[in-house]
This record gives sequence, structure tokens and C-alpha cells, in this order.
Amino acid sequence: MRLWRRLIGDRPIVTRLVLVVTGAMAVVLLAAGAFVVWRVAYALSRQLDQDLDAYQRVVDRAVAHGAQPPSDTPGQRYQVYDAAGDVVAGNMHKRLADRQEVHDTLAGRTHRDDIGSFLPPAEVAYRFVTSRVRTPSGTVVVAASISRHKHDEALRELLLQLALADLVTLAAASIVGYCTARAALNPVESYRRAAAGADSALVLPVDRNKDDEITRLGHTFNALLQHLDEAHARERQFLADASHELRSPLALMRTELEVAALHPQTAAEQTDTYASLGTQVERLIGLSNALLELEELRGLDEPGRTRATADVVDVSELVTDAADRLRPEADRQGRRVRVAVDEQVLVTGNARWLDLAITNLAANALRHGEGTITLTGRHAPGTSDVQVTVSDEGHGFPPRLARVAFDRFTRGDESRSSPGTGLGLALVKAVAEAHRGDARIDGSSISLRLPVGAVDAARCAVRLR
Repeated sequence: MRLWRRLIGDRPIVTRLVLVVTGAMAVVLLAAGAFVVWRVAYALSRQLDQDLDAYQRVVDRAVAHGAQPPSDTPGQRYQVYDAAGDVVAGNMHKRLADRQEVHDTLAGRTHRDDIGSFLPPAEVAYRFVTSRVRTPSGTVVVAASISRHKHDEALRELLLQLALADLVTLAAASIVGYCTARAALNPVESYRRAAAGADSALVLPVDRNKDDEITRLGHTFNALLQHLDEAHARERQFLADASHELRSPLALMRTELEVAALHPQTAAEQTDTYASLGTQVERLIGLSNALLELEELRGLDEPGRTRATADVVDVSELVTDAADRLRPEADRQGRRVRVAVDEQVLVTGNARWLDLAITNLAANALRHGEGTITLTGRHAPGTSDVQVTVSDEGHGFPPRLARVAFDRFTRGDESRSSPGTGLGLALVKAVAEAHRGDARIDGSSISLRLPVGAVDAARCAVRLR
């Protein structure tokens, strides 16, 4: 492991890949080359032994009959030894078998051996075999040999060719491996440079014409970065909205407390102060809840959320319940609340958010409208959508206000002195978009339109609490 760490260690990924590929290729080439050399050497050696055995039979037959063995054949040599191990005949100047081998052959043990090295090449390289031969003058030992020159030269040429081929193959494999690894990791390096040079919103330079693993990783990172950027934008917007909207009630509360601390108050004045403080606290609570709910709705797509499953919701029941909660306050104002719903107007969605949207629509009509308030929940004509409409008998939204009514903290001039946070319709719009629907204003009517069966449960799912 230490050697591996020393060789590979903290080197760049491309270098490590090239080293590993080159090492693996070298092992494969060496194994393949060794197998080829072994097979070729085996075949050449077997052929050499066959030629040697044939020549040995010719020499033994000639010596046994007292004749002269053929000596004009290139690459073939022989020697004859007496019982003492001395050379008594032959056409080979260099001794083939030593005295011990001669004695062993006389005792019946044949020897087959090579003289001369393979590497470095020897001037004299032969393979010989000994045999015991009976002649008219007694028993002798004959050593027949055949040159290994062609055999060894063929093997050395094969080794040289394999070495050259392996070196060229390794060099080509290294170059191809380097280019391939570099091309594969170039997108990663471009991602790194883009991340290092980014000062705001980061978008990785992903090639849209590719569909490999790194490209898909880049798309995934871009989606994650977009989610993070949106989350940061929501966080900044939330902080800006909260600081802006909480400043006024907090400043008013501080002023009233300072006045109460500096000037003695009568019991009636203290009661008025406490009532004013209670009103501002209620406003703060309502504003905080509205901001948190709106942020929760806007963050439905944020990764890592614990999600709840969307349910089948009866919109007609939600409309009826909202009207029942609105009716006591409407009666105190001398106004009527009318409900017109179909039976079992069902959608797939989140009951809590749909109830909040319908309640906000009804509260908006009660707070800013006039006359009878009508709540309807029906299937939209000619479509499979569900439409919830809240209307009153007032003048409706001015055109300029209708264009921005669903934005945060949008309030009409005449409604700035009345209770409210300016977030009610923004919540309605967020709920509609979370359910793949929309919200529209038409005069004094506000409609919430929802698809029946095309609701993505994951989008309208919310954080459990």
C-alpha cells in the first residue's frame, strides 16, 4: 500500500488513470508475450529434438558398424568417447559431454543438454544427446549434437519484435488513455473554473448535446444550484419583507410604551394603551404567520423537505366551512353570506392549503367588499377543472390594482387604514400555483381554478408540522 500511495498518491486524476491503465496494459502485454514466447519456444524445441534424434540414429548406426558418420552436414556434429571419457573421434572441436555424463551414459543413463547461452548469444550453441553404442572394438559413448543457432535466433527475434510492439502499444495506450481521460474530465475542470469565477448566481457550463454521466451530473448540480439560489432569494425576500412590515407595528408599540413611561396615565388611558398594544401584537402575529405560510408555500420544491401525501379533497365542503366561519362577522356588519356549490366537487390536493386560500378569499371580500358575499364551488363549464369564486356587490378592483393584487403587501389606498397584512391574495396565488392552477380577478370576483386530476402530489406536499 505504501508503494501504491507513493506511485499514485495525490497525483491528478488523469495521471492516476493513465498510470493504472498503462500498468494494467503492461501486465497484460507481458503475460501475452510470455505465453507466445513459451509456445513458440516449445514448438521450436520439439522440432530441434526431432532433428537431433534423427541425426543421433544416423551417427549411432555408423559408429556401430565401424563406419565414418556423415560430417559434411551443416550444423550437425558428433563426438565418440571411450570408457575413460576421452574423445576418440568426432568432428566437434569443443567437448560436448563431460566425463561424468560419459560415465552415466555407460551406466545406462542418457543425457540431453545444451551448451552455449541464449542471452547473450554464444559463439557455439548446440543441443546434444548421449547414447551407448557397441562397436566391433568395444562399447563407446556417442554424443550427437545439432546447432541451436536458428532456434535461438528465431526466439531472440521474436522477443525483440514483441518488446518493440509492447512499447509501441504501451505508448499508444498511454496517449489514448490520457486523451480520453482528459476529454472525459474537461467538463469537470470547466465546472470548477465556473465555480471559482462565479460571484453571484452560478450556472455550470453543461453541454446540452451530450448525455453521459458527467453531463447528467452537471444538469443535476445546476438544478441543485438553482434550488439553492431560489432558496437564498426567498430568504432575502423574506428578511426584506419581514424587516419592512414589522418595523411599523414595532415602532408604534415602542412609541406608546415610551409615552406611557414618561407621562402618568389614567386608568382609561392605560386601557386604551393596552388595547392598542394588543392590536399591534395581533397584527404582528398575523403578519408573521402569513409570511411563514407564504414562505412554506414558495419552498415546496426545495430539496430535503419532509413531504406529506396529497389527498382527495371535497372543495364543496371547504367552501361551506369557510362560509360558516365568515357568517358571524358578516351578521355583525349587517351583510349576507350566500353559498352555491355542487355536490362532491373533488380535486387532488392538500386540504390545509386549499382551506387557507378559500378562507383568505372570503376574508378579503368581507374586509374590503360590500353587500352580499357569494361563495361558489363548481366544475368549470366545458372543462374538468374546479372553480371556486368569491364575489361581493362592491365596485371591485381598480384596473391598476387588479394587475398587482396578487403581489406581496399590495393594498389599495382605501384599505391601508384597515386591518390586514397585504399577503392574503399572495397566499391564494401561491396555493393555486402549487396545485398547478391559477387565480384571477374579474371586477369584484376572485376565482381560484384547480385541475381535477393533474395535480402533482409532490408539488402540493408540504412540510409536516
